[in-house]
Amino acid sequence: MLDEADDIASAIIARWSAGFGKLDADTLAALYSQHAFFFGSNPTLYRGRDGVKAYFNGLPRWHAPRVQFSEVRTERVNDGLVNMAAIASFFLDGDVPSLAVKITWVIAREHGDWKIVCHHVSSQTPLI
Repeated sequence: MLDEADDIASAIIARWSAGFGKLDADTLAALYSQHAFFFGSNPTLYRGRDGVKAYFNGLPRWHAPRVQFSEVRTERVNDGLVNMAAIASFFLDGDVPSLAVKITWVIAREHGDWKIVCHHVSSQTPLI
């Protein structure tokens, strides 16, 4: 089951990374559930695909953005649910990461496809 959870998360990570590289809000939003909760790099809670699209459309238009996921961990909760946690390093202006965050996704089977239903990023710096 772990390998299957890894495969599910890896497929979404690949598509998410490609969409982020083009800052393609439509492609990214399509990876999310219509019922998604999304906490990105600002304090606003975005909801559903329209919210995800609004978040990505609101980002600066960097020249050649890319993201690299590391320390990816997955756990299959049941037949229709996968938890994923990782570090996401964002390269916005060159070869050194501009930002690295902890990221968690809850991925659920929805209408025969896997969709992100909860997206949360947080600082790697301890808050307490």
